[in-house]
Amino acid sequence: MRWNGWRAWPDVAGDAVLALALLGFGQLASGLAGANQPGSSPVDAVCRVLIAVAALALVGRRRAPVAVLAVVTLATTTYLVLGYPYGPILLTFLVAVFTVALRLPVRPAALATVGAFVVLLAHVFWSRGPAPGWTGVLPASAWAVVPFAAGVVVRVNREAAARSRAEQARDRVAQARRQADEERLRIAQEVHDVVGHGLAAISMQAEIALHLLPKRPEQAEVALTAISRTSREALDELRVTLGAVRRGAEREPVPGLARLPALCDRLAGAGLAVDLRHDGEARELPAAVDLAAYRVVQEALTNVLRHAGVARAEVTIGYRVDEVTVEVTDRGVGVAAGSFDATDEEGGGHGLAGMRERVAALGGRLTTGPRPDGGFRVSARLPVEPAA
Repeated sequence: MRWNGWRAWPDVAGDAVLALALLGFGQLASGLAGANQPGSSPVDAVCRVLIAVAALALVGRRRAPVAVLAVVTLATTTYLVLGYPYGPILLTFLVAVFTVALRLPVRPAALATVGAFVVLLAHVFWSRGPAPGWTGVLPASAWAVVPFAAGVVVRVNREAAARSRAEQARDRVAQARRQADEERLRIAQEVHDVVGHGLAAISMQAEIALHLLPKRPEQAEVALTAISRTSREALDELRVTLGAVRRGAEREPVPGLARLPALCDRLAGAGLAVDLRHDGEARELPAAVDLAAYRVVQEALTNVLRHAGVARAEVTIGYRVDEVTVEVTDRGVGVAAGSFDATDEEGGGHGLAGMRERVAALGGRLTTGPRPDGGFRVSARLPVEPAA
């Protein structure tokens, strides 16, 4: 904590309160301590001045702990050499040693404490009062060793807590970064699905319009109308997807299986008839599962429109107790049965890879590959909690 500025005032006030408390306690209790220690020098003005110097020095213990320890040690040693009774002044020495151990690294704190202890030992051998001699070394060492050990322990615990808080802060930053990356990837997948499907449908409808324009211009108008509708719907869906990125934007409903009929109608205008079937009783699904199932169907039908060279596809939505299944099949060109590796996680281009990642993120499984009797099949199984 910085010494200058308003942040230091609470510490200064606390140290001042501590110093005044020790000053008052020392002035009151030193006489009582002398009454129980025959042979000690009586408490006089010099005694009270030494007690005041030692106590008031603690006001600066955070700013200059070593200097404060030196002042307190000299005042306490002089007090004891003059033969005044053991009493509250030793508490100021204890606080000074504790502060040095708390504020400084172990090595300089140990050196300062050892120096203070050596000076304090002077009264053990030279004193106007009773001098305990070598038998007083051990009791005197307790006034240095105990507060030093306590200060080191507190400092180590504080440093460990600070490191833990710093690590937690770094973890929170890393977690936020991972979440941001995952959100960007999700948005990229959504944009890929929306734009890819829309452009594929528009491209097919444009080719139909160009083909019909010289011979049957009245039918070309139908294809151009479908292009306009498809582009408008794609732009609307793209706006919904990107609107979720803007801070404070109102989240509009995301696409789901309920929009499959509209998707099939849009593809019919592009020349791909879709047979939509349901297996089981339709029910409300979690938003993430509903969106993933819709995107799988959308991407699979887009691939049929682009690559299969066929005018019809089949979509089957199966509702089970604990899962929903999606199957898209066609009888188009497909791929050679021996040239497609169904176990290749990277195979099948970005579209299939995106579908696989989307399904795997929900704990499901995606199966893709050629059908034995020709064409291609995309099947996804998405787990769902059983309905109550």
